[in-house]
Amino acid sequence: MHQDCERVLITEEELRRRVEEIARAVNGRYQGGTPIVVGILKGSIIFFADFIRHLEIPIRLDFMSVSSYGEGAASSGKLRIRKDLDSDVSGRDVILVEDIIDSGFTLANLKKLFEERGARSVCIVTLLNKKDRREYDVFPDFNCFDIENEFVVGYGLDYDERYRNLPYIGILKREIYET
Repeated sequence: MHQDCERVLITEEELRRRVEEIARAVNGRYQGGTPIVVGILKGSIIFFADFIRHLEIPIRLDFMSVSSYGEGAASSGKLRIRKDLDSDVSGRDVILVEDIIDSGFTLANLKKLFEERGARSVCIVTLLNKKDRREYDVFPDFNCFDIENEFVVGYGLDYDERYRNLPYIGILKREIYET
């Protein structure tokens, strides 16, 4: 375990098993279709890669880079689109792949944006869900893990651009992000 983590919350093996299960469920929903799978950069990249490897349906890939966070641990309350889609979503099924739903701000705004752009459907697939923190009316269609209100890192999730490469999800020690 990395010395900055208080403890491992979700192991590599638990991640692998659950991502496979979620991909199987998504395969079932989209049989006969070709959805656009959108990875939200940067936090979802490892989850996204593992998830799409288990999809057995034809897909199109795209990415967005958005943020409601600055360099710290608290949301700024404003969504910034740093990189928009290359694809036209009009009349298409869109699968949004996100690392974590916290307040729901980012995904509520992205779902609304895709609906305004004419997407036939918007499905949210998330690695982690903090239900107790929800402030916006948005919920995942497919969720790997519900977690408590802890500051988590690893498997793509970061604090100040660090810890993304940890192969598990760990709880970051308070003294790291409160100083």
